[in-house]
Amino acid sequence: MNRLSDMQLLVDAADLSSLSAAGRRAGLSPAAASACLQRVEAMLGARLFERTSRQLRLTDEGRIYIASCRVAIETMREAERAVRSGTDGVSGTLRVSAPSDLGRNLLVDILDSFMGLHPEVRIVLTLSDSLSRFVPDDIDVAIRVGPLEDSDLVARHLADSWRVVCASPTCIATCGMPRHPEDLVELPTLVLTTNAGPRNEWRLGEAVVRVRRYHECTDSEVIRKWAVLGRGFAYRQLWAVAADVREGRLVLVNAPAWSAPTPIHAMYHPNVFQPPRVRRFVDFLHAELAKRLPSNADDATAFSSAG
Repeated sequence: MNRLSDMQLLVDAADLSSLSAAGRRAGLSPAAASACLQRVEAMLGARLFERTSRQLRLTDEGRIYIASCRVAIETMREAERAVRSGTDGVSGTLRVSAPSDLGRNLLVDILDSFMGLHPEVRIVLTLSDSLSRFVPDDIDVAIRVGPLEDSDLVARHLADSWRVVCASPTCIATCGMPRHPEDLVELPTLVLTTNAGPRNEWRLGEAVVRVRRYHECTDSEVIRKWAVLGRGFAYRQLWAVAADVREGRLVLVNAPAWSAPTPIHAMYHPNVFQPPRVRRFVDFLHAELAKRLPSNADDATAFSSAG
């Protein structure tokens, strides 16, 4: 058997949790399938599966190798499709994860444009306000907002986002407009809570304050709506509240002085064989965010007031 056939057999074995079933799919006897696995394990010098009488389970080394096998197989299939069609089009499934705010306010339109350019790509989008820094093997591109922790993943800087303090006109009329960062400590505030706990430490320009009087929620959209309803001051990404600012539902507080940049990165596994659809999407995402997001605090203030 050739290397690609070996890879397909092992991928099928992982998916079916059975080496015999994978062998039958490939037209091989159980003995031939077992010999294939032993040959690959000997070549790698590592055990890929834990085999018992009842189940077949991937080892840590196996998970790494099978993930790369999937990429290699899909890359070859994409190349064959491109050659047959005579184009440089991309296809296959693209799995993306991102924060909910980013997904609702920016990514949904960017993906729509990408779908129009590449109709053969199937999108699987996962949105959450509590995304971990760990990126599962089945995610092709993870978009993360904020400082990155040390990781074996490849991280590409896409753009800078801007966090702002905002509140409704009613809230400001009731509580007054804060003049100094420390004024917010005892004012009513609204805080997003994630797996890491409540995000009640706010960076306002060069100052950092920890707010104390706050309602909290795990859903960023609820935080935005509470702010519009006048329940307190919120610390949000500008693109999440720009429409509310333009329509007068929210007011920026001491912008751009209290605006703080936050990096946006695309993260993906360092596979040698990166599917063309992943490279194409990350390049497209980088270009689109550069067009859609302001590059500095002054432009950010203008961005929120532009029609």
